[in-house]
Parts: sequence; C-alpha cells; structure tokens
Amino acid sequence: MIAMQGERALWLVNNASSGSNDDAALAALEQCCGEHGFRVARRTVFPAEDLPTPAALEAAGIGRVAVFAGDGTVNALIAALAGWGGAVLVLPGGTMNLLYNRLHGERSLDQVVAAVARGAARVHRPGVIRTPLGDAYAGLLAGPGTSWGRVREAMRDKALAELAESTVEAIDETLTGEMIVCVEPPLGRAEGYPLLSLTPHDGGIEVEAYFAETAGQYLEQAWALLRRNFREGPHDTLGQADSLRLGSTRGNRFGLLLDGEQAEAGPQIDIRLARCEVDLLATQFDAD
Repeated sequence: MIAMQGERALWLVNNASSGSNDDAALAALEQCCGEHGFRVARRTVFPAEDLPTPAALEAAGIGRVAVFAGDGTVNALIAALAGWGGAVLVLPGGTMNLLYNRLHGERSLDQVVAAVARGAARVHRPGVIRTPLGDAYAGLLAGPGTSWGRVREAMRDKALAELAESTVEAIDETLTGEMIVCVEPPLGRAEGYPLLSLTPHDGGIEVEAYFAETAGQYLEQAWALLRRNFREGPHDTLGQADSLRLGSTRGNRFGLLLDGEQAEAGPQIDIRLARCEVDLLATQFDAD
C-alpha cells in the first residue's frame, strides 16, 4: 500500500540530454512544484541511473512520479511502471513533448502542476500503439524516412563527423530505400510510401502517409524531418484502424521510430491499439 503521507511527495525522473533539461529548467521545476505544495522527495537522472520500479516506489511510500524528459524517456518509464498502482505526471522536458500535448493540450507546465495540485486532473489510461518491439504512447514512424532520427541524434550530441555521414546516408535511404505499405487493412497506395506516421487515439490508430515526388521535395521533407516538423510536408491521411499490418514492398526489414527511439522490423509487423498499463494524469479531457 502507498502511504497517505506520500500523496504530496513526487519522485522526479529527468534526462540530462533531453531538450529542456538544463539546471535552470530543473530549478524552476522544483520551485514550481514547491509553490503548489509538492515536494521532490526522490530524483532519478536517466539513463545514468536506473528508473524507479513499482517496488521502490511502494517502499518509499510515493504514489506519484513526475517525468521531465522527452518522449523516449517517458516511454521507458511508463513501460517500467506497468501494473503500478500510482500515477505518472508527464511534464514537457523534451523537444516535441507529444505525449504531454496529448494529455494537457496547450497548457504550460505551471498550469498543469497547479491543476494537479487543486485536484483538477484525472487519471487516464490512453490508447497506445502496441507492437512486438514495445509500445508507442506518442506515435510510431515506419520507413526509410526514420533514418533522419540518426541525424537528429548527431545534431543533439554535436557529433559533426557523424552528422555529415548520417545526413548522406539518410538522403540516400529516403530516396532509394524500402517503401512501406499498409497491408491490412489495405490503405493508401499499393506502391507504398517512404514514411508512415501512426498516432494513437483512444478510439483507434490514425495513419498518415508522407511522400515526395521529386528530389527537391524529398530534401524539403528531409529538412522538415530534421526539424521534427515532418507533418508540414506533403501527405495523405489514410484513415484509422484498431489493428494494422505494415510491410515492406521489397520484402526486407525497415526502420521504425517508437516515440523517437530507433528500432527495426520487417518484412512485416503487426500493430494494434491497446491501453496504457499505468495511470497517467491528464488535464485535457477531450483530446481523443
């Protein structure tokens, strides 16, 4: 049982390499929590330290974990806490913060913490994308366009030699790599697309296909991917489904990004809508 005296205590998880995790941001976060009656009782810096487990949280009498990191770290934490009886508060500590936006809309960090403090948040187990390689809570990308994830990581790490090499590889893969098709249900073009984007909602998985017809459009789309604004590029909305099978048109393996983290699948992969296995705190109630 989680002790009642732990209700205002937080176990904070952050990732020092995430988009908004400098010392000033962390100090402001702790001040914000304190102003709204929360106490950061424990803190984990991931991945240098192991993520908290349900057993560790039970032993500490803490029923609420706040995670101030990007979607990849949030993904790892939620997976580690599957089956736990407490609640996770997702905060905007990354670059895109897609799951945060899904749970809280356009609210600022301070507005969200204040809402939780006054009891205006609810616990929610949103629909997620379940794959044999893990769950995606914010979204899944499939196809050669995912190679731009390596470029983004090299930029974040300021690895200039790796940046140049990965950029050349990403351009080549996007222009000549595997095309991905939605096999079942049969959605979109039979010849496939260089990038499929899957977004979970409570009622189904939305499928969008991104493409380009000329080299100039490919480079424009690649730059949008690099800025993580690929949704601005040319695309088709293919529809929504509870389960899907994605496949390579050439019968080979292909790249995936699950909440921004690299993986590989193929020649086909089955995907389905499932429920998150731990309670998340939400302040936006009509997003899905």
